[in-house]
Amino acid sequence: MKILVTGAKGFVGKNLVAELNRTGNHEIYEFDIDTPIGKLDDFCKDCEFVYNLAGVNRPKDPEEFMEGNFGFATTLVDTLKKYKNICPVMDSSSVQAALENPYGKSKKAGEDMLFAYGLETGAPVYIYRFPNIFGKWSRPNYNSAVATFCNNIANDLPITVNDRSTVMHLVYIDDVLEELLQALDRHPHVNADGYCYVPKVYEVTLGEIVNLLYSFKETRKNFMITDMTEGSFEKKLYATYLSYLPPEKFSYPLVMHEDERGSFTEILKSVDRGQVSINISHPGITKGNHWHHTKNEKFVVVSGKAVIRFRKYGSDEITEIHVSGEKLEVVDIPTGYTHSITNEGDTDLVTLMWSNECFNPGKPDTIYEEV
Repeated sequence: MKILVTGAKGFVGKNLVAELNRTGNHEIYEFDIDTPIGKLDDFCKDCEFVYNLAGVNRPKDPEEFMEGNFGFATTLVDTLKKYKNICPVMDSSSVQAALENPYGKSKKAGEDMLFAYGLETGAPVYIYRFPNIFGKWSRPNYNSAVATFCNNIANDLPITVNDRSTVMHLVYIDDVLEELLQALDRHPHVNADGYCYVPKVYEVTLGEIVNLLYSFKETRKNFMITDMTEGSFEKKLYATYLSYLPPEKFSYPLVMHEDERGSFTEILKSVDRGQVSINISHPGITKGNHWHHTKNEKFVVVSGKAVIRFRKYGSDEITEIHVSGEKLEVVDIPTGYTHSITNEGDTDLVTLMWSNECFNPGKPDTIYEEV
């Protein structure tokens, strides 16, 4: 399909073009402020769908709102009419179109003009009154508090929060893209007033956003991962925060607890999914020789050779499982079994370990007993 995307270099436009290129065999006509205006004729002549994402939201002169929003939308429609092209048109409006400010008035004027165009020509018109959109590639210090906070906190810069109780209504860029592809297939979500909308909207205060972002930063010290449940706001905000890290901060050191036997290093922790760590044992070293009441673990040897031994509490029978990094497999460590792991090779043994709970020195649930 031949698709015209205006505002193609903007936040939503850049994400949309990338998604259109990924999901279909489309010919994308990208139009932005630096595109020669004559190209609009070429694009409108044969495009089969229009995403109008172009607009002005931070002009030097308030009069530029009307020119940049209503004015360009009018030029776009007039060009489509010139070539009798009645393909569907999606328009990016704003919830502020319901407000009596210069920006809102310019968006409302554009909406009214496009609805009239649809009635006049029969062209499908999909108008979205977007709330604040957040996600990767949003420009900080422009018109998104989330982008600014993510950028500043990720780069160790100060932030200013005038009122932590201010409630934000937010939609995530991936949810926006999913909805825009729905519109491309002629199946947008439409409310009773005829406006299209993104179904998933998050209501959260500025204070909550800031607290989460600082907690993400602390993850590198306490290893605690936030709620990664599908659809959670925390999952999407964390992904957004990571996109603002400068390249020199992509990596960070871990604390290796070392002794003569090797080392133990925590990597990730979570409230309800336990923790992940790396255990390194020198040749001939045995670790473990303990059992747990409720704590359970999974071992994966990723380098070297080892034997993992088990003995059920109260029994004399020993079970041995030989493992190596040449054949990755998971070994469950059941409760009630004293167990050990011995490096059988002549190189360091590297074992990935998962425990269903984070280590609690006040309640370690680790009882020493040799296998």
